[in-house]
Amino acid sequence: MSDDVQVIFTPSGKRGRVARGTRVLAAARKLGVDLDSVCGGRGICSKCQIAPSYGDFPKHGLHVEADALSPVNAVEERYDRVRGLKPGRRLGCQAEILDDVVIDVPPESQVHKQVVRKAASERVMEMDAATRPVYVEVEEPDMHRPEGDFQRLAQALERQWRIAGAKADLELLRVLQPALRKGGWKVTVAVHDAGDGPRVTGIWPGLREAPLYGLAIDLGSTTIAGHLVALDDGRVLASAGVMNPQIRFGEDLMSRVSYVMMNPGGDREMTQAVHSAMGDLARELAGEAGIETGEIVEAVVVCNPVMHHLLLGIDPVELGQAPFALATSDSLEFPAREIGIEAAPSARVYVLPLIAGHVGADAAAVALSEAPQTREELSLIVDVGTNAEIILGNSHRVLACSSPTGPAFEGAQISSGQRAAPGAIERIEIDPETKEPRFKIIGNDHWSNAPEFGEPRITGICGSGIIEAVAEMRMAGIVDTSGLIGSAAQVGTERCVANGRTHEYVIHDASPEGPRITVTQGDIRAIQLAKSALYAGARLLMDEMGVDRVDRVVLAGAFGAHISPKHAMVLGMIPDAPLSAVTSAGNAAGTGARMALCSVKARREIESQVRRISKIETAIEPRFQEHFVAANALPHASDPFPELRSVVTLPEVSFNTGGGSGEGGGGRRRRRRG
Repeated sequence: MSDDVQVIFTPSGKRGRVARGTRVLAAARKLGVDLDSVCGGRGICSKCQIAPSYGDFPKHGLHVEADALSPVNAVEERYDRVRGLKPGRRLGCQAEILDDVVIDVPPESQVHKQVVRKAASERVMEMDAATRPVYVEVEEPDMHRPEGDFQRLAQALERQWRIAGAKADLELLRVLQPALRKGGWKVTVAVHDAGDGPRVTGIWPGLREAPLYGLAIDLGSTTIAGHLVALDDGRVLASAGVMNPQIRFGEDLMSRVSYVMMNPGGDREMTQAVHSAMGDLARELAGEAGIETGEIVEAVVVCNPVMHHLLLGIDPVELGQAPFALATSDSLEFPAREIGIEAAPSARVYVLPLIAGHVGADAAAVALSEAPQTREELSLIVDVGTNAEIILGNSHRVLACSSPTGPAFEGAQISSGQRAAPGAIERIEIDPETKEPRFKIIGNDHWSNAPEFGEPRITGICGSGIIEAVAEMRMAGIVDTSGLIGSAAQVGTERCVANGRTHEYVIHDASPEGPRITVTQGDIRAIQLAKSALYAGARLLMDEMGVDRVDRVVLAGAFGAHISPKHAMVLGMIPDAPLSAVTSAGNAAGTGARMALCSVKARREIESQVRRISKIETAIEPRFQEHFVAANALPHASDPFPELRSVVTLPEVSFNTGGGSGEGGGGRRRRRRG
């Protein structure tokens, strides 16, 4: 009888010969098979469960006998008795290979588990987290051995897990000794290893059976969105968002840079404000998931360049003037406590690389999520926000730019605007004949004209609601091509009422007790300015690419999934395309942040990809202003939008009678005669 036997692992297909009597976990490690283990082979974590197969395997040229593995031992019997094993399952750290065998590694026993991401696109995301838990048994201190407790922990990691050269910072050392003694010198540690050597970032007495957790944070100009993610399988346990407190220093990025220029120490004020918000967000997410913040061992942050510098305590003034120089464009890693995140003592933060002075880590995250470089078709990806990031590309070339849209799309600078919260109007339809509206609010699945709608509290209108409202007003003939709102007599509805020198359209009026929700001429103008900046940025990239049309358009952003492609096209937010080719990706930047949190491989991919993305600077491109002016019309002054007009009829109305339009943007105020 040969001293070695053949073992085949499925579904990986990896095979090899090992010495008879080798334990399955050891064979898996030797052959590079993806078999998990936290306890290091002690039979107490159950992560290494496997399912041996018996019988004939013609494909492999094997016949596997029922006694190919050693009999169930006392450790497995105890585990099965106390916690239970599925029928046919064995513990890989206990079962010995005695003869040729085929062994299946079930999904829950794989380190690099695969889960399907539903939010952005149907792609498989591989789990390859930078931080993982390992259980170690540490030698107790001895009067005759001078090593410190951490040195003996590091020796145990190398001896039991082949993790050599582990480091720890001062915060971890402060909690090390109590944890070791409470656990009887048996502890679970979080080991972070993203390429610069292993680092112990958390420690818990005994065997920790719960997963470790991480945060994926999209730090936007207006809102900060976060997800709490389990690092064993990538599932999102909690999501939350808070307003960016820096808004009080300026609603848009350049106004915040101006604040720093005008107020010595202003950058430190804004840095402190956002650090406080990051801490609040971490606590809110942990509370929602029912965990302690000390169980969070890692975070990934994506943000635009100005937010990036203010988060890191770097003066952003250079980003406010040409050539818009970044302090650094590389990815960064540092302790979470440095940016206010409440987490495990030595939790780490990874910040994605930046593409250029006005195209940041959030755009890199969108590129990671949507991967335009993997497609032959030309994709236009628009991350809608206060500062919009736009990516155009395919497998041959990828371009990117940013466009200063302002906060109107998020409900700010809108007379009845608010953030997306229960009570906010998020969808609206206007009957083109009667000009009567019906709407839906967040928190209620029914239309306002349905009996089931009830009497909920209507509070305002959010970003997706104002986009639909303006587009519906255009389709109903309430607003003309130039953006002017007609009078009651011109439009044929008493919902159009005078507001100074202009008019407004009343969506809902519950005064004096409740709110009065209207769309004013100023609201229309704010949307026109925002959408024109968005369109102009997209057209600049198309000019550079030498194309007039794109194959697909992806709307991303915190409310990207809620924007109707038809309404976006009616406004002229995006270049003309078949409506079937316009899709939503939701918060693609947040999805990219989650991908980077769950996978070291994804981090390396985007670090490589950003170096191949060409940046177009809208601030110094003269064509930007040309495109911007033409895009002020609804949908556009010169582009006929044939795809849109094949499915939507836009009334040919004009309300510019020469009497002045105030803020309307479409008519001129008559000059006074002397």
